[in-house]
Amino acid sequence: MDPARSLAEAQPTPYWLDDPGRPQAAPALVGDEHCDLLVVGGGYSGLWTALIAKERDPSRDVVLIEAKEVGWAASGRNGGFCAASLTHGLANGLARWPGEFAKLEELGSRNLDEIEAAVARYSLDCDFERTGEIDVATEPYQLDELRAAAREAAEHGVDLEFLDRDQVRAEVDSPTFAGGLYDRTGVAMLHPAKLAWGLKRAAAALGVRIHEHTPATALTGNGTGMAVRTPYGRVFARRVALGTNVFPSLVRRVRPYIVPVYDYALMTEPLTEDQLASIGWKNRQGLGDSANQFHYFRLSADNRILWGGYDAIYPYRGRLSADRDQRPETNLTLARHFFRCFPQLEGLSFTHAWGGAIDTCSRFSAFYGTAHAGRVAYAAGFTGLGVGATRFGADVMLDLLAGERTERTELEMVRTKPMPFPPEPFAWAGIGLTKWSLDRADRRAGRRNLWLKTMDRLGLGFDS
Repeated sequence: MDPARSLAEAQPTPYWLDDPGRPQAAPALVGDEHCDLLVVGGGYSGLWTALIAKERDPSRDVVLIEAKEVGWAASGRNGGFCAASLTHGLANGLARWPGEFAKLEELGSRNLDEIEAAVARYSLDCDFERTGEIDVATEPYQLDELRAAAREAAEHGVDLEFLDRDQVRAEVDSPTFAGGLYDRTGVAMLHPAKLAWGLKRAAAALGVRIHEHTPATALTGNGTGMAVRTPYGRVFARRVALGTNVFPSLVRRVRPYIVPVYDYALMTEPLTEDQLASIGWKNRQGLGDSANQFHYFRLSADNRILWGGYDAIYPYRGRLSADRDQRPETNLTLARHFFRCFPQLEGLSFTHAWGGAIDTCSRFSAFYGTAHAGRVAYAAGFTGLGVGATRFGADVMLDLLAGERTERTELEMVRTKPMPFPPEPFAWAGIGLTKWSLDRADRRAGRRNLWLKTMDRLGLGFDS
């Protein structure tokens, strides 16, 4: 079968957002508003911040503004992997914050528990399933890496189970799988857009005033508070929380720390019972392979397979454009890889193909800070881990705005920044060389060249 045929009827739109239950947008802000807390951005970061702010203090007057519609960007386009890890995994956490790794694991686990509790408390209809995730090896050298990771995890009290070839294929059957590393409790699967829409509904029910189609165009001081300009009015707020992530920050000094990287995904038509039985995917875990250029894949509630990843495209000068949400050459690459992984599903078609930008920073996990004498807080750089970690980031921003010393604000991870990216054309050249080197490492049994080894020593060991 020609993989291109499987894409013939794929709609160029995110599957998650193509939903008749999508809520109507709230009216745009017109005129001036006054509030205690203004939240800028209607993705997970802003929604969790607004909701938790009202949970902490129901009397607090909170306004949230969103440039387009709630959940339309990364929060409605991702794979729906909601991870406990705040550090982008064991290796990255131990390499960067070995002294506080145990505390970060504890806080991450608690954060995932709190997300699960909020799903129940607010009846968030987002297909939440705490099914875990398996990292699979598709090359022999990756087996050694997974065994070593399992041993290191055990030494630090992290429960990761090594699976041999037969064990992993008993979970999900692909001829390409040689082994796996199973995190049974630290990852949940969910419908990402429905989570955003549910958080919008819950926040509004608590009294948050939400305005969509209301971009923030300028941020300035205003006496003891702040003023944010929008096309049709202004918001005067005592405090401001920025959840704009991949989009240019209203605090200009934050911008060099983030680059946008475009990621792409496909969604299949629903599998029949026979098709699902042919791959044996009974326990509905999320999966990802262990290459530098990796794929992530999972089942939806109606037994479609989401298949994403591999290509990560950096636009020159970091320019964001809706035109980049589609990339046919990547769609074709992903389709070829899908049928190599699951040849028993030959003839299956894809119904949706889409992309979106991820806010990427050089340490692969979020960073935090304040501006304007502590009246503005920000969290950004989640690097594909934002489905879960944005809730933790919301707590951090609210702690910082309150001027509180908490177990979160005392973390080295919260108190420090990643290395900023260099100006163009050096960022373009460096990211391009890194991508080339990662592809070469995948083709040479994982052997990292001098460039990657140098990046590792600088703490810039890109692995995706």
